[in-house]
Amino acid sequence: MEDFHTESLARRYVTSIYWSITTITTIGYGDLHPVNEQEVTFCVFYLFFILGLQAYLIGNMTNLIVHGTSRTRKFRDTIQASSNFANRNQLPVRLQEQMLAHLCLKFRTDLEGLQQQETVDSLPKAIRSSIALHLFYSLVDRTYLFNGVSTDLIFQLVTEMKAEYFPPKEDIILQNEAPTDFYIIVTGAVDLITQRNGMEEIVGEAKKGDVVGEIGVLSYKPQLFTVRTSRLSQLLRLNRTSFFNLVQASVGDGAIIMNNLLKRLKEIKDPIMEEILQEAEEALSRAKTEMPLTSYHAADSGDDLLLHQLLKRGSNPNEVDAKDGKTALHIAAAKGKEHCVALLLEYGANPNQRDFEGNVPVWQAIQGKHESIVKLLMDNGAKISSGNVAQFACTAAEQNSIDMLKSIIHCGGDITLPRSNGTTALHMAVCEGNSETVKFLLDQGADIDKPDVNGWTPRGLADHQGHEKIKELFSVKQAVHTPAAFHIPQDPESKYIKFPSESNMPPRISENSCPSPVQESMFYDRPPRRRSNNYQNSLVGFMTTNNTGEVLFCLLKKLIVSIS
Repeated sequence: MEDFHTESLARRYVTSIYWSITTITTIGYGDLHPVNEQEVTFCVFYLFFILGLQAYLIGNMTNLIVHGTSRTRKFRDTIQASSNFANRNQLPVRLQEQMLAHLCLKFRTDLEGLQQQETVDSLPKAIRSSIALHLFYSLVDRTYLFNGVSTDLIFQLVTEMKAEYFPPKEDIILQNEAPTDFYIIVTGAVDLITQRNGMEEIVGEAKKGDVVGEIGVLSYKPQLFTVRTSRLSQLLRLNRTSFFNLVQASVGDGAIIMNNLLKRLKEIKDPIMEEILQEAEEALSRAKTEMPLTSYHAADSGDDLLLHQLLKRGSNPNEVDAKDGKTALHIAAAKGKEHCVALLLEYGANPNQRDFEGNVPVWQAIQGKHESIVKLLMDNGAKISSGNVAQFACTAAEQNSIDMLKSIIHCGGDITLPRSNGTTALHMAVCEGNSETVKFLLDQGADIDKPDVNGWTPRGLADHQGHEKIKELFSVKQAVHTPAAFHIPQDPESKYIKFPSESNMPPRISENSCPSPVQESMFYDRPPRRRSNNYQNSLVGFMTTNNTGEVLFCLLKKLIVSIS
């Protein structure tokens, strides 16, 4: 602009703005050479755009540099702080090296994205469980400690384990520390070190798939060794509390785990292990009579795997429960546990063993309507006649179950036999007022004029209680056979009549002729029902203890008394 005084105000203003923008953007005057106002205006906006773009690029580059160095700066600060701490407290050189090695490994895993636990913890539980199963299930399944346990328990254990990395020469477990965790080695190796005469001595090495720290956790004793990594290692950590919370739900798995540990102790020829094994055997001998684990308990829980191990180790298949006289075969047959029944028969269980009430296993299977077990027992020599057949028939008649009566007949039982008080199944059917059961019993040859010890006959009971349909059935029976004389006892104190809830008795019978409810219940001397089994399906009651010290140790070890 040669003579700016002669130019218009607008042109002078645009030119000034252009000069200012070229100056602030560090573009020298003349690098862009507009020749008119339109070009000058365009250059102004263009330079504004260039200015913003440069600011954006420089800002991003600065942010990338700062972000890339922030972790390094934080790592340096952490290293400096740990060094100051170690120097201030005069820590040993070996411990300082472990601290620095751990911090360096943590920095590397964070930098390379290997700190998988933090990533996994941010995911939903189902996804976390699936990842853990994919990564570690096969490894845990091959571990000696869990050999033979259920798939469900391994699934739960894997989902509770935490994967951790450890650098070389780092202590994982210290000798004599409290047993809070045990570890499974995924990769790498560790040394087992003990202190003897003030000197460290390596007594063993553990590699991939081995377990360390489990002896202290399961026996609740201080850790026996210092466990130190010999190279970069990944380990699965399982907390003791979480472990017991899972194992307590299955007494069978708990027994198998303890048995695996005891077998390992017997295999290791080491004075320390022999001392622990001796303590375990002493605890077992003291606890043997308190809470033994027998084939009866295994059958009661339906754990055929545990039952098999117990029987292989010499457990008595015919052991009788002191409360009711039942054997494991009684329980397995009653609960429909066919695999348990087959195992017990294979190991010599008596299929004709009677309990205190005269029940035999085949009758228990009939009551539970387990036809396959009935056939299995019969094929192995079971005879229902070995039990109290008269009681079985009376029970079936009382329950109005023709199917049970047919099963008794199919197994070779005589349903017309009387009980010790003279009552028969026909007596019970008449008292229940079930004409169909009465007809079935008559077809099987039941005697309508057979008296019990008090002189009551089925026909007399039918007349006394006013069961017209049953009386008609008896009349047909009487027309075929020679009539027999019968009488109704006159003693009002008779203890054997049972009336239905809605009586059909004729009105002429006086109140004094009716037995009282107490007398009524005493008729047929019905055997008491078996009480429900309250056996705690846990690690033999460790939840009922304080979970501490020698008490827990004894309770855990006594699980194996019958299988060791």
